Amino acid sequence: MRRTDRLFEIIQLFRGGRLLLGRDIAARLEVSLRTIYRDIETLVASGVPIEGERGVGYILRAPIFLPPLTLTHVELEALHLGMQIVRGSKDADLAEAATQLLLKIDAVLPDTSRVTNHLTGLSVYGFADSGPLIFLGAIRHAISTRMTLSIAYTRLDGTETSRTIRPLHVEYWGNAWTCTAWCNTRDDFRVFRIDRISDCKETGDIFSLTAGKTYADYLDGLPPIPEPAHG
Repeated sequence: MRRTDRLFEIIQLFRGGRLLLGRDIAARLEVSLRTIYRDIETLVASGVPIEGERGVGYILRAPIFLPPLTLTHVELEALHLGMQIVRGSKDADLAEAATQLLLKIDAVLPDTSRVTNHLTGLSVYGFADSGPLIFLGAIRHAISTRMTLSIAYTRLDGTETSRTIRPLHVEYWGNAWTCTAWCNTRDDFRVFRIDRISDCKETGDIFSLTAGKTYADYLDGLPPIPEPAHG
């Protein structure tokens, strides 16, 4: 990430109005704590009203004004509806990202668009048959880092199995989350319901995307969707 982009991201993090610790900002942006201290000093020197000190935390004491963001009422409904769905995904990182995104959007909306509820007449409820997704975040991280995982999995017939997989893609089906992976144990593609994974650990082994074992290869191997019948 370029420094100018990082400085902008730091300002966006402060828009939530909360006291932030330097180490939390560093973890979020994946840089050293010393880098964050230097960045905050740069922002303060340039006139950004950040107050605080190292080891105690920092807070933005006055708003920073950016050009207003123009969105239609329907666009705001779509945005909030989507973020409500993401916030209900039971993935802590995604839920927090959705919350922060809404705060950032609201901060640059015209005053006339800042209402308490953009979802008047719309509601989002979790699906009753969607089980725990405690490993969704770990699987997403493994996909981005290409980390092989060791999982314990319960099949639909109740059989418990242990697998070593190369996670390739996560899918949301409305009532379930799945992970498409290359299963080293079965030497083939497999699709796992994430709520049926009872244990998940990184093996420490990094895999490469080899021909025949990628998500694109999996999709190429699916049967074609039949054309709708015409009377």
